[in-house]
Amino acid sequence: MEIEVRRAVYDDIAAWAEMRHQFWPDTSVEEHRAELEQALIDQTQAAYLAVCDNASVGFAEISIRSYANGSTQQPVPFLEGIWIEPDYRQKSIGRQLVRAIEEDLKMRGYVEICSDSGLENIQSQKAHLTWGFEETERVVYYRKAL
Repeated sequence: MEIEVRRAVYDDIAAWAEMRHQFWPDTSVEEHRAELEQALIDQTQAAYLAVCDNASVGFAEISIRSYANGSTQQPVPFLEGIWIEPDYRQKSIGRQLVRAIEEDLKMRGYVEICSDSGLENIQSQKAHLTWGFEETERVVYYRKAL
């Protein structure tokens, strides 16, 4: 199985939006598509696609944030999400996506990338450690309606 990892371009929006909907199903494919079109115009987000036999089988998405918990420099690239088709999981595709992002970010002068995971998402936490991330802190957020 040959996997190509490359940066997403405008022609990839349909496949990117479909995968994004699988990962974040509360937003419709059409809403994802509109968001991605605007993000590419504004250059606020980037995605890297894993492609097998001319079909997208996974993506990793980053943004540049003004701040992220645990970061040492600002602005900081942030891994917003990573998703792989179920049949392609456990095949090091996530690692390939993260490696491609790291190489691109290093060439652009960045020295770190941050990410997060829910406290209950043990699978994501393990994946982040496998990809070379180190945990910096744990946070519980609160809210009070007024």
